[in-house]
Amino acid sequence: MFVCLLGDWGEGECLSSADLWLEYSTSCHSHALIIFHRSLAIGTKAGYKLFSLSSVEHLDQVHGSNEIPDVYIVERLFSSSLVVVVSHSKPRQMNVYHFKKGTEICNYSYSSNILSIRLNRQRLLVCLEEAIYIHNIKDMKLLKTILDIPANPTGLCALSINHSNSYVAYPGSLTTGEIVLYDGHSLKTVCTIAAHEGTLAAIAFNALGSKLASASEKGTVIRVFSVPDGQKLYEFRRGMKRYVTISSLVFSMDSQFLCASSNTETVHIFKLEHLTNSRPEEPSTWTGYMGKMFMAASNYLPTQVSDMMNQDRAFATGRLNFSGQRNICTLSTIQKLPRLLVASSDGHLYIYNLDPQDGGECVLIKTHSLLSSGTTEENKENDLRPSLPQSYAATVARPSTWSASTVPDGMLSPNHLSPPRRDRKNSL
Repeated sequence: MFVCLLGDWGEGECLSSADLWLEYSTSCHSHALIIFHRSLAIGTKAGYKLFSLSSVEHLDQVHGSNEIPDVYIVERLFSSSLVVVVSHSKPRQMNVYHFKKGTEICNYSYSSNILSIRLNRQRLLVCLEEAIYIHNIKDMKLLKTILDIPANPTGLCALSINHSNSYVAYPGSLTTGEIVLYDGHSLKTVCTIAAHEGTLAAIAFNALGSKLASASEKGTVIRVFSVPDGQKLYEFRRGMKRYVTISSLVFSMDSQFLCASSNTETVHIFKLEHLTNSRPEEPSTWTGYMGKMFMAASNYLPTQVSDMMNQDRAFATGRLNFSGQRNICTLSTIQKLPRLLVASSDGHLYIYNLDPQDGGECVLIKTHSLLSSGTTEENKENDLRPSLPQSYAATVARPSTWSASTVPDGMLSPNHLSPPRRDRKNSL
């Protein structure tokens, strides 16, 4: 199952560039994909579906298509009508659709299987095992092919959804957790970040593209770096007793929280405290004094011990009623309250309350099935829809406003001598 979840934007607003996304690809093909952001998509053996999460209680189907079976990648451009689809029947082909008009805009073919796709209002990335293609999303022109990358068999990469910077992040090493930060506008490498000793498992930008979170394959330590200079800002410890597989990382919309899910039964939420350069106040109590002395003593301990003492622990947690199943999480505001949402490979969406002040254990308040047929909105909204954009460029540029609310959010081994083959069904 392939899962992708996007964060949250303001209640009742159109989806803007400041949205968060995450994805996780697996080898289970019974259900292909989930995308989320109060606008949700799921790919299955039959095709794909788009949903709207108007409230905690209501998950409504906005659109469904059975034209392409075995869908394992579905990426919707925010709340617009543009959808990018890849299926197991043609894993080397990317199809771009205008789902409201029911038309295919164009398709591109590559020389091997597509691993992941990322997009914002300026750029569309196709991630291959040994290359990344960068397209201009306005006209789908190929702008750059990044070839000098180490093998990336999972298609791990991230694109800032803030199209004013369009930063790209991808692994820079097969053996260490090095991250390459690339500018999607100037098409130049910005810097490399020595994030972890072990190889990378997850990376994610915040909404503004000013922070980058990462986790290694061990899954014990999560770090946050500033963008574009790559300086370490935060370090969190998920646990010490066991290594885990981190399946998703996502910032909250305001970058105050960072959520991490894994193959365990616990979802961790970390709080990003406000950083200040001001001189810390002198402790006024005996406890405060001892705490200061304890932290000072850590400077004389071995590096590994000192690092562990300075790592922050989870602010809040969400308990799943299962472990070992692949899942992905997001943080969203629904009905003016912060929520933790977890989509699982078993085809369910779990919604938890999050206490932003005190943290603690998040309370499960609702479970939705993503595979059963939800209430269909297409027919009841036909008479309420405004005029549809008549061009691909207009579809990309204009957010959709007909949906009452929207809920958040592919491997090509390239032919190095030629760009991907393009077949335009409609004029761009």
